[in-house]
Amino acid sequence: MPRIDQFKMEHDFEKFPELSNADLNLFYFQSPHKQILDDIVVDVTKVTDGDTIKVKWAERDFEFPVRILDIDAPELNEPGGLESKAWLTGKILNKEVDLRISRRNRVGKWGRLLARVEVNGMNIGQESIMFGFSEPFGSNQDWKIPETYKWR
Repeated sequence: MPRIDQFKMEHDFEKFPELSNADLNLFYFQSPHKQILDDIVVDVTKVTDGDTIKVKWAERDFEFPVRILDIDAPELNEPGGLESKAWLTGKILNKEVDLRISRRNRVGKWGRLLARVEVNGMNIGQESIMFGFSEPFGSNQDWKIPETYKWR
């Protein structure tokens, strides 16, 4: 029978700084940085696409990715992808935003922190849907931004 010390478990904190809820019990005390369990205020340093951003937080010495919760924007190589990114960039790049964290749904399948993003109390995800730059998550509709909603 194998001994418990034979099972060495590791986590790549550089590639995946956020621990999933399942991994919190295993690696929380090994984490070299504070895990995000509650709402925080961050500075947006980069907009990757229409539903993913990079942020800087006072409690960490590195930027990390955040996936905007509850929306699905087209990929950059899909119709509407560049417009979605441009809209989001104009709304939040280099601004302070509030990240609203759900304890049950904190980390996505790619290791990114999941959060609702708010600026001055406005939910950016809902605004993106309202203006046609994204769809509600899971709707899988055709990625064509209606002409009436395109910003010029």
